[in-house]
Amino acid sequence: MVTVSAMPSPIELHILDGKEHRSANSLHGGAKPALSVHEIDPLQDIRWDHFLSERRDASVFHCSAWLKALKHTYGYEPSALTTCKPGRDLTNGLVFCRIKSWLTGPRLVSLPFADHCKVLADEPEDVDRLLTSLQTISVDENCRYVEIRSLNGGLFGQFGKAKTFWLHEIDLRPNLEDLFHSFHKDCVQRKIRRAEREGLVCEDGRSERLLQQFYHLLLLTRRRHRLPPQPLNWFRNLIRFLGERITISVALKEGRAVASILTLCYKDTLVYKYGCSDARFNRWGGMPLLFWRAIQKGKKNGLREFDLGRTDVDDAGLLAFKDRWGGRRSILAYWRYPAPHPGKAQSAWVMRVARQMITYMPNSLLSATGKLIYRHVG
Repeated sequence: MVTVSAMPSPIELHILDGKEHRSANSLHGGAKPALSVHEIDPLQDIRWDHFLSERRDASVFHCSAWLKALKHTYGYEPSALTTCKPGRDLTNGLVFCRIKSWLTGPRLVSLPFADHCKVLADEPEDVDRLLTSLQTISVDENCRYVEIRSLNGGLFGQFGKAKTFWLHEIDLRPNLEDLFHSFHKDCVQRKIRRAEREGLVCEDGRSERLLQQFYHLLLLTRRRHRLPPQPLNWFRNLIRFLGERITISVALKEGRAVASILTLCYKDTLVYKYGCSDARFNRWGGMPLLFWRAIQKGKKNGLREFDLGRTDVDDAGLLAFKDRWGGRRSILAYWRYPAPHPGKAQSAWVMRVARQMITYMPNSLLSATGKLIYRHVG
């Protein structure tokens, strides 16, 4: 567990784009700074992806491909902080995006639309310096808040817990037979066998045809949950920049798409990111079949872990679905600076307003709503 002290270490913050910020210790009347923290562009600095390749705890959400998709879809500005000087190999880093929104206000998020994004630093002192520097930037740029979606654990000094989720992960190292028998007998094993008896066919890839089938099912699912869909261009950009690291899988019954999942692969980890289905045909077991095939393929490719992503603590249906796959469940907390006021509503009001209208929207307007809203709620 990483515990960050409430009082930041003395730091001098160097901004490479020419902007000057107060040193972090000046927020607290400290002495002359002893250590510099540097801001780099992870899309231009060739050290960034090399640094990630050396870190076991780096995820697909840290990589420059994910950051490029964020920038090209939503206009966010990716950046990273490190205590390492220019020209030196990176040994730590905190990646984040600047979100500039007239609707929900400017803020710094690590990272938008990522389930989690760990602060990549081994020493508690480095975590402290990086987080304190991020606080400094937020103050100097008049941001509403900084949000950290980290797996580091512990208390982040002046950050306060904003929201809590469950994170599910399946260890892929056991053999396939043992993995299958770890699944819930009725809700998973039986449905996989049902899907096979029904003759469901699964296709994998990144083609425009598969994307369109996936997106059609996504519209159905998001409408069912009274949520706007992510813009189609977001998925096109993920495919464009992630390439072979992304897979769209579709289950079909006699040519009709009935379920689909989108997974990401990075190092030895498979990540379930999006899933959708036509509820009229859920009895055929399309979604369990897609998960089982993803696990089989992951095993074949030597992957060690299947990250099922975050789940809202009050989403009983999704929580039950993920629990039935026999993985481990852990707490995932999001942290904010300034600390959220107890009981104070967060900026989710934008989504609440949208949900009131979604049921009656035609698909074209539903897609347009998602395109408009998501750039403001990352």
